[in-house]
Amino acid sequence: MAETAAIHPLDNSLVQVNRRLKAAKLGLQIERRGDRLNLRGTLPPRPGSPKLRPYQQRLPLKLPATKAGLKQCEQTAKIVAGQLLQNVFDWQEYLGPLVGLPMADLSAQIDAFERHFYETRCSATSTASLKTTWQKAYAPYLRKLHMTAERHSNLSLPESIYATVQGTKANSRSRQICCTALAALAEFLNLELPTDLKAFWGNYGNSQTQLRDLPSDEQIVEVYDSLKNPRWKYVYGMMATYGLRNHEVFFCELTHNPNAEIIVRETTKTGRHEVWPFYPEWVKRFDLFKGELPKINTDLRTTTLQRVGQQVTTQFRRYQIPFSPYDLRHAWAVRTILMGLPDAVAAKMMGHSVQVHNRTYHRWMTHRDQQAAVQTALAKNEMQAPM
Repeated sequence: MAETAAIHPLDNSLVQVNRRLKAAKLGLQIERRGDRLNLRGTLPPRPGSPKLRPYQQRLPLKLPATKAGLKQCEQTAKIVAGQLLQNVFDWQEYLGPLVGLPMADLSAQIDAFERHFYETRCSATSTASLKTTWQKAYAPYLRKLHMTAERHSNLSLPESIYATVQGTKANSRSRQICCTALAALAEFLNLELPTDLKAFWGNYGNSQTQLRDLPSDEQIVEVYDSLKNPRWKYVYGMMATYGLRNHEVFFCELTHNPNAEIIVRETTKTGRHEVWPFYPEWVKRFDLFKGELPKINTDLRTTTLQRVGQQVTTQFRRYQIPFSPYDLRHAWAVRTILMGLPDAVAAKMMGHSVQVHNRTYHRWMTHRDQQAAVQTALAKNEMQAPM
């Protein structure tokens, strides 16, 4: 079920203004996207567009979603309507200064987009998380775009974007991330793409995710006992007991409460959240109240969450652990399913949505896991069955 959009204080006033515009038959409406206001209506094709006739488009005014911004937006709507009526409307009056720059200035466009990316998200997301997202989900594909544009100087920017997308593997996660990054760039540049990049996504999804052969609880304990370095042994025990992401081990605090829950800090990928141990007895088994973390750089002014996490992966390889760090997290998720923890609770503790939890982890229930669940259910039934 789709989440209900958050109500903005300006929405009631926005509805009233749009009623006035409709009554005046101006052919334009004001729309709010987050904290910005734009106009929408049937407008002539943008410069460089292959389309020949007017069609529904957004006029990117990007005015603030305030009463003053709404008033200015309504005045602009009347001006635009008059220009359209007199056939003197000119896109160049409304497009940002970066649009239409020669390809040689693409690097400047990307730099401006990067600044915009951080400025518009810094209030809602930690700096470290933003940096990781930019470096993993945006920067690689923007570099590919720049390289494509340099190799094929005869291509327009939209053509270079399509070529970059098609240069990724079809029906892959990288294709989807590439589409998302370049679509965001195009929107920032007010660049109209004739074909929505979602058309190139393909059929990649969680249904294509390879099923994992997760370690059993016995194997997890066995590997723990085999580790010699006490600090990395502690990291392993924390990840196994709390289902933590690689970097979260270094950004969490034990509460020392009877239930031994931990608090993952705000600076992590998905922000502050609490996690309970599964199994609780592993807290004592792995001596988690007394353990110490390895001494690595966790100052997010000089490193990133990704680099911190990579050091965990490196140590798993060094100690020849026969599964990945994330397999401990996935095993924790499946364990909570088998123990009957509600999906909404488990998802919150893992720092993702219930939809992701259901799509991903319920698919990883192996025959072994299902058999254990069946035996548990039958045992409960035998206890409750009438004699």
